[in-house]
Amino acid sequence: MDVSHLFNPNLDKIQISAIRRFDQEVSKIPGILKLTLGEPDFSTPQHVEDAAVAAVRAHESHYTGMSGLLALRQAASQFVSGKYGVTFDPESEVLVTVGATEAISASLMSILVAGDKVLTPAPLYPGYEPLIQLAGAEMVEIDTTKNGFVLTPEMLEAALIAHPETKVVILNYPSNPTGVTYNRAEIKALSDVIKKYPVFVISDEIYSELTYTDEKHVSIAEFAREQTIVLNGLSKSHAMTGYRIGFIFADASLTSQIIKTHQYFVTAATTVSQFAAIEALTNGKDDAAIMTKEYIIRRDYIMSKMTPLGFDIAKPDGAFYIFAKIPADLNQDDFAFLIDFANQKQVAFIPGSSFGQYGKGYIRLSYAASMAVITEAMTRLTAFVNEKRA
Repeated sequence: MDVSHLFNPNLDKIQISAIRRFDQEVSKIPGILKLTLGEPDFSTPQHVEDAAVAAVRAHESHYTGMSGLLALRQAASQFVSGKYGVTFDPESEVLVTVGATEAISASLMSILVAGDKVLTPAPLYPGYEPLIQLAGAEMVEIDTTKNGFVLTPEMLEAALIAHPETKVVILNYPSNPTGVTYNRAEIKALSDVIKKYPVFVISDEIYSELTYTDEKHVSIAEFAREQTIVLNGLSKSHAMTGYRIGFIFADASLTSQIIKTHQYFVTAATTVSQFAAIEALTNGKDDAAIMTKEYIIRRDYIMSKMTPLGFDIAKPDGAFYIFAKIPADLNQDDFAFLIDFANQKQVAFIPGSSFGQYGKGYIRLSYAASMAVITEAMTRLTAFVNEKRA
């Protein structure tokens, strides 16, 4: 008997990630150079790997508690307190998750019901909307393309007034795909708006350690703690993508609810990875500094090559992405532009449309790749653009 029609009907609203689909498609091209995925090309620091090996040899292969190892939650609490000046009780206000992705899932699924709305600045990382749709809720994008990809308090308040069904505001900064972040005054202004409304703010701060400004990262939890769910993790800061360690930081009144969803999703994060994470957050708390210096060099090099070609780029303040507007005299269909580029020059970027309707006509490239790959990619891009204009 055919039972395929019995799936959750909301599944019909979502598809496999456009980023992953495009990456898989161009990966078939022989000799392709990929600046597609947000995965650091750096190796996990040796001392962190050693901690993982030590945990294996110590037979640390059993479940931890649902919230994760207390020693890890203590290390995570101390890390964000020392780095960003926000304090969370490791006993009741920190959850260890299976990467930031599970943190997003557990948070949204704990909050949303059918009919709710979620506000997001756009363009934005596409991993939020499918989860929102699975819950029967709706994502409302706030166009930031005319404002250097910065969400202003006025934009946010106008959207909240226009959509009274809003239950969640999602912030992601430094941003994927633009690399734009917010300073203290900007975050304070956004928090002042949020505190006027009965809404959650899910603040995805996974790139908090990869910032290029003189001012350190500022978490909105400093200003709107009772409404804020902070998401973070070690994939970007410590090049630990495969370890799958993320965190939820929130008031105990919020984590006491989210842990219910988290438990039934995953039970607990991988034990060996948690021991490695303790090492990363203590003895390796500044490991990201070396990577950040290299990312700045790569960013500046790419901008020096793409800007003269006519690509309009908001200079990234963090993360490791360039989000560039395709020059007006070239094909504005970003998918077609990049398929053509990949086939002709064997280089892959990600179409801006993967990040929503306001990403159309843009391309995103990740500079979490070696300088050798980046240099060759820029040489090929220059040749491609010049040939199109000839």
